[in-house]
Amino acid sequence: MRDCIEVMASALASLAAGNAQMPLRTVMRIPETADMFGVMPGYLGAPRTIGAKIITVFPGNHGTDRDSHQGAVLLFDDKTGTLSAVVDATAITTTRTAAVSAVATRLLAKPNAESLAIIGAGVQAHAHLEAMLAVRPIARLSVWSRNRDHAGSFARAATDRFHIDATATHTGRDAVRGADIVCTTTSASAPVLEGAWLEPGTHVNAVGACTPSARELDSEAVRRARLYVDRRDAALAEPGDILVPLREGVITPDHVIAELGALLLPGADVAALGRKSDKDITLFKSLGLAVEDLAAARRVLDRAERDDVGTTVALGGVRKT
Repeated sequence: MRDCIEVMASALASLAAGNAQMPLRTVMRIPETADMFGVMPGYLGAPRTIGAKIITVFPGNHGTDRDSHQGAVLLFDDKTGTLSAVVDATAITTTRTAAVSAVATRLLAKPNAESLAIIGAGVQAHAHLEAMLAVRPIARLSVWSRNRDHAGSFARAATDRFHIDATATHTGRDAVRGADIVCTTTSASAPVLEGAWLEPGTHVNAVGACTPSARELDSEAVRRARLYVDRRDAALAEPGDILVPLREGVITPDHVIAELGALLLPGADVAALGRKSDKDITLFKSLGLAVEDLAAARRVLDRAERDDVGTTVALGGVRKT
């Protein structure tokens, strides 16, 4: 996780500096279902990386032995165009999503933030706990989930693994009360976090909802916060967390303060772009970017080649002479 946090910071800075290309993702809905098939291509200039994440999103897998997000990250050689690696997208997505939230938290949360609330108790909840611990001195965790048993199991696992004070709460409002950092990591389509619950100084990472009709936050939560995104054009086109308040007239497009990468550029005026005071509520709305997947997969490939691990498969594209 700590390694991935630095890789994500570098990738976001490269994107902000114009050293990357990334069209909006293509998402195809499977007829008569809530399922989706997505393609996320991109290019990263440092290190030079070409590839795409190909992924399915099947919400019905929640609560089964299958992840809701499955697929592969494909990397291609930048000199010959040869397919050079196929990397499990589930593992990449899990780690890089939480790592990007950690980058946002490092930039925007109060330096002494020690109380964490997580809404949701699935894979991303576990990854986000690890990520938050990497960037802030977290001592207390409150967790709420619609599945009370999952929340209890998560709290016990957090205590056993990280030796922090972790409790499962009866309501989302109880979890958020007094929290310095809030992470929403659910599959919810309707708000699970209300703006009225947020106390001055809270930082929020919202990572769950990614379609125009789904959201984890109500409009008041977005209105009250200084809003940051991973990519502005995607944030204004895809997530209900932002599109619904826009349609309601609660916010305007200018409510987005900046992309995270803008705060990571050399010479960036973080004092002007970032948190203004300990009273500010800051919000990072995460959508996930192809360059994040490519940067993480490229690090995996480099390590695999260095350590001589992985499976080599002969594919087409090379003519015999």
